[in-house]
Amino acid sequence: MERNGSWLRAMVVLTCLVAVSGARELEVRSKVHKAVYNHTLATILVEYASAVYMSDLTELFSWTCPRCDGKTKGFEVIELIVDIQHCLQAYVGVAEDLNAVVIAFRGTQEHSIQNWVEDLYWKQLDINYPGMPGAMVHHGFYYAYHNTTIRPGILDAVMRAKDLYGDVNVIATGHSMGGAMASFCGLDLVVNHEAQNVQVLTFGQPRIGNAVFASYYSDRVPNTIRITNGHDIVPHLPPYYSRFPQKTYHHFPREVWLYNIGFGSLVYQVEKVCDSSGEDPSCSRSVTGNSIADHLVYYGVGLMAETWGSCKIVRDARWKEHGGEDSKGNLILSRNPSASALRLPSDSDAKSNFS
Repeated sequence: MERNGSWLRAMVVLTCLVAVSGARELEVRSKVHKAVYNHTLATILVEYASAVYMSDLTELFSWTCPRCDGKTKGFEVIELIVDIQHCLQAYVGVAEDLNAVVIAFRGTQEHSIQNWVEDLYWKQLDINYPGMPGAMVHHGFYYAYHNTTIRPGILDAVMRAKDLYGDVNVIATGHSMGGAMASFCGLDLVVNHEAQNVQVLTFGQPRIGNAVFASYYSDRVPNTIRITNGHDIVPHLPPYYSRFPQKTYHHFPREVWLYNIGFGSLVYQVEKVCDSSGEDPSCSRSVTGNSIADHLVYYGVGLMAETWGSCKIVRDARWKEHGGEDSKGNLILSRNPSASALRLPSDSDAKSNFS
């Protein structure tokens, strides 16, 4: 009886909260929206986001892995960081065809996606982003970038590239949690390191902050595209509650939603560029996010490790020529970029982002 009474009181409180909150959604307020979707760029970057899942460090660092070809042929890795304790991996390199430094972050291991998804249903906004009043973010995603071995290695490589090329164009990409880390990286480079020409393009990224954070982010990193695919479950997480606009998570713009139309052999993919709200109700929010399969393949490219549930790495004696291992077993492989790989950015480069 006492348990039933407690449950009833909880339901009354929840009902009252819903009633007073209203159904009005908060909008992302941004001064600029520069991001223009480029299909070719997206299909190139998805291959970089796929390659970072490779476990053979020697092949990945030398860019000779099975996924290190096609549209990414000729890419030069200058930094490879592996955080063993947290099963995180990222690389920085020089893409001559893009005339940019590319940063790619590895996403969640597929064997843990189910548990990860269940956990994200209950995650709350639990940390304030420094220097942005009212902006709250997801502690786990923030921590993965800011408080592991990943960030120092990334920044070191970008600074070395800037020393050689000047204010070089930088593109951050990643899939799933790797997309969340890429977003924090782009913001970090702009806010804390005064980087210019920073672009972010992610695949199947979860929400990482509230509407206030989304507004700050959109102002500071306007050249951002989030690709979502069909019924991919992860972009729906953590959940968005329109009746609790001050407390809920909120995507930042701009989303491009991929979905199929037709039937049988006449199915083809639509690429819909969504509005500047970050939560366009006619895009991925218009469907139920219930598919892990849609999460693991974008543009026909697999975004997962070579073996199911693998968080292991493979290395041979050659890796010692380029890196070291800290007391926790984390690895950093490093080398200087080629002086002739990129040209210095011009004013026209700055105006041509995602165009």
